Amino acid sequence: MPLHVFEPRYRALVRQCLADNTPFGVILIREGREVGPGSLAVAEIGTFAEIRQATRYEDGRFDVTANGTGRFRLIRVIVGRDPFLVGVVEPLDDELGDPATARALSVAATHRFIRYLELLQPGDGESAAEPPIRPDIDLLVPPEPSSALAPETVGPDAAAETVEISSADLTIPDEPTALSYLLTAIVELDLPRRQALLEAATTELRLGALSSVLDREIDLLGRRLRIFSPEPRVPAVRRN
Repeated sequence: MPLHVFEPRYRALVRQCLADNTPFGVILIREGREVGPGSLAVAEIGTFAEIRQATRYEDGRFDVTANGTGRFRLIRVIVGRDPFLVGVVEPLDDELGDPATARALSVAATHRFIRYLELLQPGDGESAAEPPIRPDIDLLVPPEPSSALAPETVGPDAAAETVEISSADLTIPDEPTALSYLLTAIVELDLPRRQALLEAATTELRLGALSSVLDREIDLLGRRLRIFSPEPRVPAVRRN
């Protein structure tokens, strides 16, 4: 995950992480906003993000590349001690589940994922700039893509940036747990579904859920329908 860090509090966070050689945490905001008045509700499970590369500008901004290295359970949040939020966390181990089942699910999910990538490519008469879309009832009021403990991840032009992924450009791991996290990160999902996959108790359960998600997406993409993403500058309107 490439990050552009410009807020003073997150510049301080990056400086401390680099000085102490420690990761920061990324966690989903379920309700409210990280700054300003009002209550804040965050998810219980988050991800350790380790800074692998960092470039510092003369004005103190950073460009960093961070990799997810593990999960944690949030115990409590300390507010006011530092310019950024501080989480007291418990690291979580990755449980595989039944090895034979996890391996079989891994193979099946890989085949589904390759088909999914093929269907994401523009078809005859379609352009990459105008991909097929589908309405999704869960996305009528999309959640804000923000995190409680993470640096700012977008700049003014981020809404226009896209990444094209094809099966030829991607190395797909055969280790079930690594595969489960890769697919969770890449497959087009709304944040609640992605969070549910992150929170899966075992790799076996995560791969099983991913297979169901991929079956659904393959069916929809096969009919040239895909997730509808509202224009970010247009306020969301709740429909009954």
